Amino acid sequence: MVVVLVLLTVVVFFLVDLALRVSLRKIEESRQRAQRERALDLGLKLEFTDEARSLKRVSVEKPKARILAIDDEAVVLDSFRKILVLAGYSVDTVETGPEALGLLRKNDYDFVFTDLKMPGMDGLDVTKASKHLRPDIDVAMITGYATIESAVEAMKYGAMDYVQKPFTEDELIDFTEQLVIRRQDRIERLTPPKVRLVTASSGESESEQVVNVPGGVFVSPQHTWASVEINGEVEIGLDDFIHKSLGPTDDISFPELGAEIAKGAPLFTISRGPISLPFPSPLSGKITRVNHDLAYHLDLLRRRPYRLGWICALEPAHLSSELTELTIGCDAVPWYEREIARMRAAARAMEQQDGATPANLSASQEQSRSTDRAWAAFAQEFLTTRAA
Repeated sequence: MVVVLVLLTVVVFFLVDLALRVSLRKIEESRQRAQRERALDLGLKLEFTDEARSLKRVSVEKPKARILAIDDEAVVLDSFRKILVLAGYSVDTVETGPEALGLLRKNDYDFVFTDLKMPGMDGLDVTKASKHLRPDIDVAMITGYATIESAVEAMKYGAMDYVQKPFTEDELIDFTEQLVIRRQDRIERLTPPKVRLVTASSGESESEQVVNVPGGVFVSPQHTWASVEINGEVEIGLDDFIHKSLGPTDDISFPELGAEIAKGAPLFTISRGPISLPFPSPLSGKITRVNHDLAYHLDLLRRRPYRLGWICALEPAHLSSELTELTIGCDAVPWYEREIARMRAAARAMEQQDGATPANLSASQEQSRSTDRAWAAFAQEFLTTRAA
């Protein structure tokens, strides 16, 4: 009876807590919407003729992004403001290209949304000028059915994507959210990750922009790590640089238990789709243990690479001499910084070989394409034997 009462108490507590969280979230959403509606109402009453004749500006608290929209149809701009402001974006709108370029010189925006067909300066000219003045700002085209081919053509000059009008509220919000995701992903990829030496007090960082380097493990030039255990065995795995550079792995091939492995010989292979990367052994020895749990929990490779993500263990044959060729501790930090720069250069070269990104790729397709390039770049730069 006591057990039943305890269980009922726990269930009631859980349900009350859940109801409270849902209620608080709805209250916060209602507060935000009310604040955005007030901002929308106030913004339309303010005058900004000193900046641009047709400018209407609505700023919200903690915007998801700042957007400048250009269209010669006032009704389209009205829709943009109402839909995007209530969705959490700060929006400036003007009716001509020259006004927009004047604002670009004075204000910071994340996105420019420009109509393709406009009198005077059209959307293609706005795109070219925007990318010249502010290459850090992403441009999206607003187009009708009859001008889709021209919108795709504009992507050759730097436009990121296009939205077709007339659009529904959900279509515009979803389109804009996808642009934000793609922009954030690109910014992260362009920002070099930091190298962090992990100690007992600091712990590992889960950030994708931080490469963890434990002070007590040895690292090979191919980015396998080796940790010497108390019993003399050496556990081997893939370092955090691999996972932060290449992303998730689909499959792993393990070495045979009891196999004799020479230093530099293939030890294990990871795969993503049709791409496989064979990693050479950092040490010579006999395979004593294999972590087959990874076959069912591949996420451990990324989440806990130095603890639960070990791949195999071996009994070393020439430990003292072969460890001198590996890097450890503080010496690894500047080495990793050079390796990050090397990997980024290889990925950029691979991207140039691939040519321009096809138009109308979704965020997930663009990310997949980028990941494929990273795998190919790593294989070419770090795993290919080069002639001396």
